[in-house]
Amino acid sequence: MKYLGKMLAAAASAAVLVGGIATAEQEKKPLKIGIPVFLSGAAAGPFGLPERKAAELVIDALNAGKVPAPYTKIGVNGRKIAPTFVDEAADAPTEYRALVEREKVEVVVGYTSSGKCKAIAPLAEELKAFTVFIDCGTPQIFEEIVTKPKFLFRTGPTATPDNVGAARYLVDSGIDLSRVAGINQNYAWGQDSWRDFSTSLAALGVKSKIVDKQFPKIFAGEYGAEVSSLLTSTPTVVHTSFWGGDLEAFVLQSAPRGLFARTRVVMTTGEALFPRLAKDIPEGAIVGARGPFSIFAPDTELARWFAKAYEEKYGESPTYPAWKMAQALFGVKAAYEAAGVDATPEEAAAALVGLEFEAPAGIVKMAIGNGHQAIQSIAYGVYKLGADGKPTVEKVRTYKAECVNPPNGMTSAKWIAAGFPGAKCK
Repeated sequence: MKYLGKMLAAAASAAVLVGGIATAEQEKKPLKIGIPVFLSGAAAGPFGLPERKAAELVIDALNAGKVPAPYTKIGVNGRKIAPTFVDEAADAPTEYRALVEREKVEVVVGYTSSGKCKAIAPLAEELKAFTVFIDCGTPQIFEEIVTKPKFLFRTGPTATPDNVGAARYLVDSGIDLSRVAGINQNYAWGQDSWRDFSTSLAALGVKSKIVDKQFPKIFAGEYGAEVSSLLTSTPTVVHTSFWGGDLEAFVLQSAPRGLFARTRVVMTTGEALFPRLAKDIPEGAIVGARGPFSIFAPDTELARWFAKAYEEKYGESPTYPAWKMAQALFGVKAAYEAAGVDATPEEAAAALVGLEFEAPAGIVKMAIGNGHQAIQSIAYGVYKLGADGKPTVEKVRTYKAECVNPPNGMTSAKWIAAGFPGAKCK
């Protein structure tokens, strides 16, 4: 009987031990993240591919505990990250629902196109799914579409600082703005970008004549007629927020016809052309990177680590889409760990509201959109191909976040029209 009692006791102890191990393993189940990026179409090469590469690099490094401070802990709260990539070029709402309802991801991190984000934004709130946009710069997301967000965030800046910064750069550089033209894609991103740029010039007291406005269909790919119109209108400055394959096509079609030689062209997303078209970008073009990314990034340990690790792994420097993907993933990690070891997606989302966290591009402040929208500085420079054949910039000017972003609770359009009230530029 004593022997049987000992056996029963041992079995009970083993059951408790196994149960404890099972509970611990359950608590450390992988953190499933859905990652929509362009895997096909004109945006795949310049945007989707670097975004996916950055995601794989950062996730592998986090899972191995090989990221510098403040991200030295393995995974997210000790949980390994398990990504599921989907094609942003597909039907976005259908793929999003599949990630949330079928794949049961805890958080969705991705999206580049403003059109896709406009479709997903209300759906994220409807499904109560923790969702972090990495790009899609239209300010409409939190100014018009989801004005009382709970589950939706964007860890990259809107298009407003791109265009306010571009206007300030041109003015501060003494560039002739007497005759201004624009070519921007005909949807929210392009329309918002042109509006913010042209109204910023007016708010800065510039007396410009708008000599041409072109709004071709997104991903049209052929811009012969538009380039002819721009050449005929003889502007002193051309503004474009083209991105992806559209920007590549525009440069390849307009540069040989002398557009860049006859006028100053400012490309708000121009850095994304590196390194694919480094030798095709005309020197003297003014380029931005949609924030303090890539060639405009601060000299920090985390920035150096990311740039070096990416180049060693893929044999090329990361462009700003890669930096923005990394930034979003670090934001998710920071939010979960700020919420606590056993944080639910809802608790992590609550922790991200108003959070300040470190990324390779510096400190990110979730300061507007009621704490759901990041603000960051913006920088521009003049393109130059280095002696080593690598793309670089000179004559760089940086404008801090509080100079080029509206205050919380004020829309971009009203802020610019009012003359940038509250802007802190010094």
